[in-house]
Amino acid sequence: MPIGEFGSAAALRREGAVTLSSPMYWFYEMSHAALDPSRAMADATQACFKSAFNPWSATTIGKQIAAACELFERSTRRYNRPDWRIDATEVAGEPVAVDVRTVWERPFCRLLHFQRLFEQSPRQPQPQPRVLVVAPMSGHYATLLRGTVEALLPGHDVFVTDWVDARMVPVSQGRFDLDDYIDYVIEMLRFLDGDVHVVAVCQPSVPVLAAVSVMEAALDPHVPHSMVLMGGPIDTRKAPTAVNRLAQERGTDWFRRHVITKVPFPHPGFMRDVYPGFLQLNGFMTMNLDRHIEAHRRLFQHLVAGDGDSAQKHREFYDEYLAVMDLTAEFYLQTVRTVFVRHDLPKGEMMHRGRRVDPAAIRRVALMTVEGEHDDISGVGQTEAAHALCVNIPAERRRHWMQPGVGHYGVFNGSRFRAEIVPRLADFMLASQSRLRGKPSRAASRLAAAAN
Repeated sequence: MPIGEFGSAAALRREGAVTLSSPMYWFYEMSHAALDPSRAMADATQACFKSAFNPWSATTIGKQIAAACELFERSTRRYNRPDWRIDATEVAGEPVAVDVRTVWERPFCRLLHFQRLFEQSPRQPQPQPRVLVVAPMSGHYATLLRGTVEALLPGHDVFVTDWVDARMVPVSQGRFDLDDYIDYVIEMLRFLDGDVHVVAVCQPSVPVLAAVSVMEAALDPHVPHSMVLMGGPIDTRKAPTAVNRLAQERGTDWFRRHVITKVPFPHPGFMRDVYPGFLQLNGFMTMNLDRHIEAHRRLFQHLVAGDGDSAQKHREFYDEYLAVMDLTAEFYLQTVRTVFVRHDLPKGEMMHRGRRVDPAAIRRVALMTVEGEHDDISGVGQTEAAHALCVNIPAERRRHWMQPGVGHYGVFNGSRFRAEIVPRLADFMLASQSRLRGKPSRAASRLAAAAN
């Protein structure tokens, strides 16, 4: 199921959309709180009609009542940040335990290391490429990339950016915009000593390309071995999608008036300007509303029929899909303006801290781009456009892959991602890794310190 970078064109296109102001978030919180007694009643009723001591629980009407109560509760609850649920992987045919650790942290992001505990395995594998996966900061939590991480773990040492919900960051911690995002990426690459391959999934493609460009222009020794851009909006003028066209039609000021509001009390981010998660969720759902309605209708049928496996798959998917986070207003608006309205990067006009971002400065970092044949978020050609900007990367250190038969989500998750894309990523990373393995690095000592 495809996800929108910053919400649905259909949801925002309505001419009658109400201009948001600070009270809108307060109204949302009050309405959510007002439903608490109803949710509690639904939970109690569901438990009653699923109890083995209730003779009605074995009847069709009893099962329908219990199913209806579960649908009501799930449709009105707030979904919290999901867990990663990755505690093991398999390396070279051997099971290996995985420990998820925070090794670097800033107010708006944590860097997670999915450390494979080889000391608990009978065999020690050869050193494997380290990969920094930069998760999208576009509404969903980084756990949306659970399948991506699981597919990479058998052959890579994986790190992932875990972005923080803006409503959980106090105003005293300052702002966070696109320039800060680029700074964070640079800091993480330096923390890892450059001995890493960076993979940008969707939205981060632009800031990751900008970060590597800035580092190359400064002759920074900590640039990564390679960067992989997957389904990213490098040049949204190519094969523009509905989301791209909406941004062009409306402009940044329209988004500022219609989707920006303030975080209400008692959240830690009280009075911070944000693009709220509940509004983004409305956009995500509207993109495929018929499909979501049908999925919930099938859930009702599965619950009544006692098909627990199918019902559980639905729960797992929507527990992830319906968990959303607020974005800082400055990051969202700057991204809309820079990437979708003005196309600053492909036009050579993107700036970072007063200096022009020049992808032509990239010479030492290999480049791979990945697109999906049916991507309706980042159109075909938008990511591949990075090759035309990085003119000084040698041809033998470039690669592009168009994955047949997948949409946006299939670029980084699913069976075709595991079977066809991951092997190509692994081959590309091994081919582009130029530094000696086993070389002591400052990053190794930092990771050891973080583990202790």
